[in-house]
Amino acid sequence: MRKHFFPLVLLFISTTVLTAQKKQITLEEIWGGAFRTERMDALRSMKDGDHYTVLSFNRNPRGSSLDKYDYQTLEKVETLVASSDEVPYFTSYEFSADESKLILATEIEPIFRRSRRGIYYVYDLADKTLTKISDNLIQEPELSPDGSKVAYAYDNNLYLFDVEGGETVQVTIDGKKGSIINGITDWVYEEEFSFVQAFEWNADGSKIAFLKFDETNVPHFSMDIYGQDLYPFQYEFKYPKAGEENAIVSLHMYDVAAGSISDIDLGDPYYIPRIKWMNHPDQLSVQTINRHQNHLKLQRVNANDGSVSLLLEEKDKAYVDIHDNLTFLKNDSFIWTSERDGFNHLYLYDQKGNLKNQITKGPWEVTAYYGFDEKKDRIYYQSVENGSINRDVYSISSSGKKKKRLTEREGTNMADFSADYTYFINTYSSANTPWQYTLHRASDGKLLKEIIDNQQLKEKLDGYEVAPKEFSTISINGNDLNMYMIKPVDFDPNKKYPLFMFQYSGPGSQQVANRWMGSNDYWHQMLASEGYIIACVDGRGTGFKGRDFKKVTYLNLVKYETEDQIAAAKKLSELPYIDEERTGIWGWSFGGHMSTNCLLKGNDTFEMAIAVAPVTSWRFYDTIYTERFMRTPQENPEGYDNESPFNYPELLKGKYLLVHGSGDDNVHVQNTMRMIDALVQANKQFDWAIYPDRNHGIYGGNTRLHLYTMMTNFVKENL
Repeated sequence: MRKHFFPLVLLFISTTVLTAQKKQITLEEIWGGAFRTERMDALRSMKDGDHYTVLSFNRNPRGSSLDKYDYQTLEKVETLVASSDEVPYFTSYEFSADESKLILATEIEPIFRRSRRGIYYVYDLADKTLTKISDNLIQEPELSPDGSKVAYAYDNNLYLFDVEGGETVQVTIDGKKGSIINGITDWVYEEEFSFVQAFEWNADGSKIAFLKFDETNVPHFSMDIYGQDLYPFQYEFKYPKAGEENAIVSLHMYDVAAGSISDIDLGDPYYIPRIKWMNHPDQLSVQTINRHQNHLKLQRVNANDGSVSLLLEEKDKAYVDIHDNLTFLKNDSFIWTSERDGFNHLYLYDQKGNLKNQITKGPWEVTAYYGFDEKKDRIYYQSVENGSINRDVYSISSSGKKKKRLTEREGTNMADFSADYTYFINTYSSANTPWQYTLHRASDGKLLKEIIDNQQLKEKLDGYEVAPKEFSTISINGNDLNMYMIKPVDFDPNKKYPLFMFQYSGPGSQQVANRWMGSNDYWHQMLASEGYIIACVDGRGTGFKGRDFKKVTYLNLVKYETEDQIAAAKKLSELPYIDEERTGIWGWSFGGHMSTNCLLKGNDTFEMAIAVAPVTSWRFYDTIYTERFMRTPQENPEGYDNESPFNYPELLKGKYLLVHGSGDDNVHVQNTMRMIDALVQANKQFDWAIYPDRNHGIYGGNTRLHLYTMMTNFVKENL
């Protein structure tokens, strides 16, 4: 017996030591970049289909270069342009349609989420000359198809710059801050329709279509900027809150040769969320949608005479989503995506807008459209056919036949195709595998070459306490909801653990996904090492499970979502290893609204909540987003007020941390201030923090480290 005793003891000791040697993830490592994945720089396929370009940066010495690579070998062929004494450091670029010239962006200053201004140059790839477009900080410069001219916006007006002659023509003259904007979207279009450049060249460079925004009657919003000076100042911009007036938007056509502008009569459009030229240079497609956003029209505009004809309509009892999946084929027939059969699928229409056929079908969603190879009659797309938490890449014929799955590994697969659809670069990850980049043949998905595998990061994490995400579903309120759970590495089913839930819950969103970790996941791993169980449940209203599941929350945002999180917490608390007296929840933005609501309306379930940059009343949020899901406050006052937590502060029983950035142009700090005042008047104690001048992301310098340190301490002290 003694003979076998010592080896067993030694084995036990060595195993214990091995476990003890695993390190815990720290906040300093998370926010110091210790676990950054190696990414492939954003590439763009060149027209020949054999090459792609990558923008590369050097830190020391500081420099940037645009390099050309070969798809087959993945080797660099040449450097097209690099920063030097003659070429300033540039941070982005755009080709002309014929790839003869580049626009290089320098000295970029952010405005809002997507908008930027900067100093821009045109670089001629043939003669290596550099031409400055303007001495002013301009927006959205775009080369004409032949590279001879540049259209851009400055001070709310459109301009046209002749590259060879150096002359600049002012196209519009009525631009005025706070009143008229030409060719650039206003704040709410930028935020909710996700675009900034509101002008487009046609195929032969003879015309420019552009939108004009008259925001004269849109209410002002102001934020105090504290800065570093003796006195703070107010930053003002037009922000239409739910139920208030929006900008009046109109469509116009500029004839380059004649120098004249014509107005296009679209009837009575409320929103114009997309304009896109068709292949014929005189045909423009325009999408309009009503204020309720449940009736979309795709229209054709004849640029010669201004006549307008209807191509298709989309109607929905709730709302119609705006997307960028419209693709015109050579004869101007087109591919379109729609939820009309209950799931998001691809459809083929002829040039007159008649439906030819539905391309994809089934109880699953198309999640990305990559393009159409007309020569081979292959449409490329991404979908959730292999489960709503996964993504795969497929090809299919325009008739909906001969479908091929081009990716094999379960997880999240994304594709970037060469211009001629010969190759694609697959970006893959899963909950257990960091981002990997591989080259594939588009015809059958065959792997041709591995590019980046992030093996070093995976090996590094082997030295840390990292627990697996356990995916499952949980039956709540008649639905099987996607869920993941993270347990401590040394999990003991005979012990009791506190439960800390995370969610976002916004319409069409997804947090339970089989993909690699982000910053919040590393934080959750750190908390799991401290003895917490982390759970995330995607409730009703979230995405990729069909139209009806997503739109069930219509007119009642946060109501059903809150019910699902409370019910999920109660059900999880029935597990023998969950301590039902220690349940917390947190979220950011929409998720902060949710965590607040859960703590108040689920005060018999949740003992603690953290809300970062929360909405506390949809009355304070913008028109386009809020009215899409709620209609206006005048039409639906109960929907707005019944789920506004500052209307029932007396329900607070648990511990509550409320955080906001004072410079949040998106979810205004007003939301948090109103919540604070309601809690104070109800004599409810809570914790709160305001980050001066920080926007909705609450970052910059040590800000994120400070925020997550505060949240970590709050969790440890109160859960």
